[in-house]
Amino acid sequence: MKILVVDDDPVVQELLAVVLEKDGFEPLVAADPPTALGIFARELPSLALLDVNLGSWSGFDLLRDLRRRSSIPIIMLTVRAAEEDVLRGFNLGANDYVTKPFRYRELIARIRAQLRGPDDQAWQIGQGGPLEVASLRLDPLSHTVRQQGHEIHVTPIEFRLLQYLMSHAGRVVPTRILLKQVWGYEDSEASGVVRATVYRLRQKLEAANGPQILRTVPSVGVLLDAGEWSD
Repeated sequence: MKILVVDDDPVVQELLAVVLEKDGFEPLVAADPPTALGIFARELPSLALLDVNLGSWSGFDLLRDLRRRSSIPIIMLTVRAAEEDVLRGFNLGANDYVTKPFRYRELIARIRAQLRGPDDQAWQIGQGGPLEVASLRLDPLSHTVRQQGHEIHVTPIEFRLLQYLMSHAGRVVPTRILLKQVWGYEDSEASGVVRATVYRLRQKLEAANGPQILRTVPSVGVLLDAGEWSD
C-alpha cells in the first residue's frame, strides 16, 4: 500500500521511509508540494503524511489542494502543535494531526486506523438503534449526529467513538477498551490516537453550543458525562 510522505527534511524523509517499509508500506517521498502533486497524480497513494513547514511552501495549502482532488486519509505530521494549527488542519480536511517528535508504533497505529475500513472495525457503524443523551441524538442507520436538532458533521471514526461512549454514558471507558472496540486493535502506545479523536469531537460538540461532556481522565480513559446534560 502506497503512502505519500511530504517533508523537506532529508533526515525525516529517510526515517519515515524506513518506518513505513518496515511495516509493509511503500513510501513515496516528496520535499515540496509540486513534486508531491505530481507523485499523487501518477501513483494514487492510499494515504498522505504532510509536514506543515515545507521551506517556502505551506503544508496547509497542499492539504487544501489534495482534499479538492481526493478523499484519501491525510495525516499532518509536524512540529507545529499550537491549537490554532491543529484546528486549521482539521478544518481544511485532515483526518489526523500528529506532532513531532512522534513514536513509531503510535504513528503506524494511526495510519492503520485511517486505512482500516468500517467493515474491519469491532464496533460497527449501524450497530444498534438510535441513542439519545438529552439534546444529543445519534442515529446509526442514517449515520447522523444531531444536537438540539442541528446536525453535527463527524468522520466515521468520530461517529464510532461517540456511539460507543454514548452507549456507556456516565462511565469512564478505559483507553485500551476504546482502542479495541472502536479502532479494532490493542496497542498501549497508540493512546494518542484516542486523545486526538476525542479532541476533535469535543471541538465539534462545543462549537454547536453543547456543554463540555467529553472528558479525558489522565492515564485511565474517556468519560461522556451524562450528568452535564441536566437542566
